[in-house]
Amino acid sequence: QVQLVESGGGLVQAGGSLRLSCVASGRTFSVFTMGWFRQAPGKERELVAAISWSGSNPYYADSVKGRFTISRDDPKNTMYLQMNSLKPEDTAVYYCAADSRFTTIRSPAYWGQGTQVTVSS
Repeated sequence: QVQLVESGGGLVQAGGSLRLSCVASGRTFSVFTMGWFRQAPGKERELVAAISWSGSNPYYADSVKGRFTISRDDPKNTMYLQMNSLKPEDTAVYYCAADSRFTTIRSPAYWGQGTQVTVSS
């Protein structure tokens, strides 16, 4: 089992920044592909960014490319999502997720509980 705990959400004005963190426990963090999803009210949950165990070639949704950066610190069992130039449409609950393979991160085995991000206009 893997336990994931997100933090760092909050209320920010459009154009501002936030950094989300996800701390993992329970199994060897470094072997997992990690991802950030988000779900806005009335919308389906979507994959925002993902990073493999090696950290190379991270994935970004088109809507966040150039604004969001995913990273991981394996000794700290922590993944981050740096969010810059935030827009009101980024408002959502953000979820941390983990899976054993990059190719299956869209259907991850493990989820965090979510953290709310609200961007005001």
